[in-house]
Amino acid sequence: MAVMTTRRAIVRRGVRGPDDLAVESPLVLGLEGGGDSEVLATLMRTPGHDLELAAGWLCVESGVAAADDIVQMRTCREDDTDRVHITLAGGVRPPRPRAFVTSAACGVCSADVLDLGPLRRAAPHADGWRVDADVIAGLPDALRTGQRAFAKTGGVHAAALATTTGELGPVFEDVGRHNAVDKVIGRALLDGQIPASGRLLVVSGRVSFEIVQKAVAASVAGIVAVSAPSSLAVDLAREHGLLLAGMVRDGALNVYAGDDLVD
Repeated sequence: MAVMTTRRAIVRRGVRGPDDLAVESPLVLGLEGGGDSEVLATLMRTPGHDLELAAGWLCVESGVAAADDIVQMRTCREDDTDRVHITLAGGVRPPRPRAFVTSAACGVCSADVLDLGPLRRAAPHADGWRVDADVIAGLPDALRTGQRAFAKTGGVHAAALATTTGELGPVFEDVGRHNAVDKVIGRALLDGQIPASGRLLVVSGRVSFEIVQKAVAASVAGIVAVSAPSSLAVDLAREHGLLLAGMVRDGALNVYAGDDLVD
């Protein structure tokens, strides 16, 4: 079982004692083919749900759009490093190898194209789709109840998919905002639930470009965030017809895009 938290000695008000911290360590993604393995990327992440993380990363970075596009994913530990070996189905566009480490602080740093058009696989919602503002307002609190690593460390982000009635799916945590989202999307992909049209992506942090990028790839209807979005995130959400609600806390919320979708 993956270890998500660890302990270090700290000094708190002059008293030395242990404190819980989120684990951050590298995960190497490798593409199998022709008997060789090619390194695609090294992701700095919190261990746990590595297959989901890899699948979600592929959903944005490659032509993977369904579970059948992935023939096999295998986890192992080589050279004291966690790895996922990936075999894609024939004809599926592979990711471009990244020659650098993708840190837990960023997601778009691993992408060199900001055009979301190729990522759109389905409409985000059906005609007439709407969600009640009270449901939106309650989603961060529902997410918070599933943030076990955050409760111990205060140092990880979380994400989950939700229905318009406020039912929350599995909560995934990671030191990286984009990693948490990749884990959610990857789980949905492996379960045959992508496109996730009509559902909401709930995130514990701010929303910047890469979060909208991943939402478009998953074809979700909107994003609900505890913190604020960036200007580019707002512009892209509006361009692609997504609901974007931010600063959702203490019963209040700001709707930055898709206000016509909120009752």
